[in-house]
Amino acid sequence: MPQNIVIVGAGQAAAQAVETLRRKGYAHALTVIGEEPWLPYQRPPLSKKFLTGAIDADHLPIRHRAFYDEHAVTLHLGRRATHLDPAACTVTLDDGRTLDYDALLLATGSRARRLDLPGATLAGVHALRTLADVETIRAAARPGARAVIIGGGYIGLETAASLRELGLEVTVLEVAERVMSRVVAEPVSRFYEAEHARHGVRIVLGTAVAGLDGDTQVRAVRCADGSEHPADLVIVGVGVSPVDELARAAGLACDDGIVVDEYCRTSDPHVFAAGDCTNHPSVRYGRRMRLESVDHAFEQATSAALNLMGVATVHDRTPWFWSDQYDLKLVIVGVAQGHDRAVVRGDPASRCFSVCYLADGELIAVDTVNSPKDQMAARKLVAARVHPDPARLADITRPLRDCVA
Repeated sequence: MPQNIVIVGAGQAAAQAVETLRRKGYAHALTVIGEEPWLPYQRPPLSKKFLTGAIDADHLPIRHRAFYDEHAVTLHLGRRATHLDPAACTVTLDDGRTLDYDALLLATGSRARRLDLPGATLAGVHALRTLADVETIRAAARPGARAVIIGGGYIGLETAASLRELGLEVTVLEVAERVMSRVVAEPVSRFYEAEHARHGVRIVLGTAVAGLDGDTQVRAVRCADGSEHPADLVIVGVGVSPVDELARAAGLACDDGIVVDEYCRTSDPHVFAAGDCTNHPSVRYGRRMRLESVDHAFEQATSAALNLMGVATVHDRTPWFWSDQYDLKLVIVGVAQGHDRAVVRGDPASRCFSVCYLADGELIAVDTVNSPKDQMAARKLVAARVHPDPARLADITRPLRDCVA
């Protein structure tokens, strides 16, 4: 067992790895390096309750300082790891200090993608990824202000809902022909488009942004079709990319993230990785993938911690994701990519329905909207790789758990 574990990154994966290590009896040196100055904190509330002011920053930490002190965890917060030397088993920080390790966990997460367009660096153009990002947005989110959100994915739509709650005028610009097109079926997209319209959000589909106009402060978003959308603030929600530069520079295998095996081990036997930054093999889906979710970070970090202790543990969990918008909870179980059939359960007009995705007859994913019973059943059925009867799936009077032929 390693006598000195260093974790680079201070998000959900890092916090979960620390908790698992200590809970499972790891009593040796444990160090966490975090680029942000705060303790590891929850990100999902950032675009929702933290943005609206329903909770303050004190409610965001996953664990408070006393936990790390009690469990003898050394924290280097507000410090960036600038160099990793796998041969020497050292990590160098931006203040010049060099830390030795016997085993290393990279939990570097992901960062918001930026726009490479004219005007993208104007004041008033924001990403929404960190606590600091949201504090800046909150300061500009005055009732009646005009907000333009670029991107109609989870973050864009959650932010739209929160800004409407704060009394802003909100426009969402989406390059695809429907919102959340990468992750949900058309009935779910159309349902959410209608819900946002009902709350006063203007959604413009099939439009590409060409640039942002203003002198020093953004004043409008200009689209490729010649249209302009006045803006007092702009939120860019066009996805995230893995933070893998440290691993790449160290010569570790990377391909849309840090490449790990089923035991969360990188191409160096002393270096492991977990969370948004990893490209991992999915036993369930038979291919490599990179997932961006709190649940994945939690589960993979748990597996990584056990493997760091020498307890061989295959990371093999059915992923799930969620999004809260207004009074709607969307939960996605599994990955629908590659489906050849989608079956709708229930009427979207009821604001409680599900969509089941099949591939060669196998249930590979389920979207649920305000349907906790379907969501709980889906987590078992998708993991079990069942082949349900499509007619039974469509019968809302029949519980989802009873739809297997």
